[in-house]
Amino acid sequence: MHRTTMATLVVALIVFLGTFFNHNLQVARFAAKQAAIAQSASGAASSAKVIIKEWDVLTPNSHPHDPALTADGALWYTGQGSNTLGRLDPITGKVREFHLKTPNSGPHGLVSDRAGNIWFTANSKGYIGKLDPRTGQVTEYPLPDTGGDDPHTPVFDQEGTLWFTVQGGNGVGRLDPRTGMIMLKKVPTPHALPYGIAVNSKGVPFFCEFGTNRLARIDPQTMDITEYPLPEGARPRRLAITSNDMVYYSDFARGYLGRLDSTTGKTQQWRSPGGSESEPYGIAATPDGMVWYVETGLTPNRIIGFNPKTQTFSTPNPIPSGGGVVRNMVATPDGKLYFACSGVNKIGIAEILH
Repeated sequence: MHRTTMATLVVALIVFLGTFFNHNLQVARFAAKQAAIAQSASGAASSAKVIIKEWDVLTPNSHPHDPALTADGALWYTGQGSNTLGRLDPITGKVREFHLKTPNSGPHGLVSDRAGNIWFTANSKGYIGKLDPRTGQVTEYPLPDTGGDDPHTPVFDQEGTLWFTVQGGNGVGRLDPRTGMIMLKKVPTPHALPYGIAVNSKGVPFFCEFGTNRLARIDPQTMDITEYPLPEGARPRRLAITSNDMVYYSDFARGYLGRLDSTTGKTQQWRSPGGSESEPYGIAATPDGMVWYVETGLTPNRIIGFNPKTQTFSTPNPIPSGGGVVRNMVATPDGKLYFACSGVNKIGIAEILH
């Protein structure tokens, strides 16, 4: 039977069951969600094969939060619950942990510099940290503003400057690794909750305002912030920037993938295959121009690809462990996806075969 016809029949059956059991709110909600998934699956245009491999992290209840890539191909992660940073060698499968010197630092995001040092945000203790993997030594850079003591996601620009969001402090920070000097800039919109951040090809950082329906950019020279309005009700959580500087974002609240053209301010959006409760979260763009993200509102979490040229989605790929909320992803130069599964104490790599 044709795939679209089959999907239509499945939708009809699920809707019928939802109507039949409409006195049961839980059953009705389940029926609606499954109907959205089945209907969206009928429009999936690509069947790229995705091979997912996962590894346990060493310490139980580590709550691995964010992944990072280093030049040697290693996958690094923050052990938010165990006060550690971890390193996976994908070839040998060996995992090594590095303990932080300040207790309960709450390591959140991380990124590697060109020398192989790992920079991280201490979300619970208000500092930016630098780990030298060769010695295990950690250098701490306290944030200068006590009103912004929860650094969130870090990223390097092309000049080697570290940028980071400060979620509760409602700001964006800049750290010069040569001097250790930190500057903070408040976001114009109150309670904007700056979250995911990425840098475009021109060295301009863009970030999500998860507390409202806006994306924003910060001028790397003046630190002036420009905000871009999104559709009403949108709540952008993470973003990825493609080689043509299009900004794609995961609309966590409404179940959409969105795109901002920062030169015109125009936005476009596509309903995620999992529907309004799919909660798109971690997102990354691979070198071939594809955009990949994870639906975290579904169990198991699902990795989904989007082709900007055809504006179509790939067939969703369930994460074997369930995922336990994949909060961030990183794309490698050869097109793999590195991710952390916070709720199930695992890290993973997705290899995409076309």
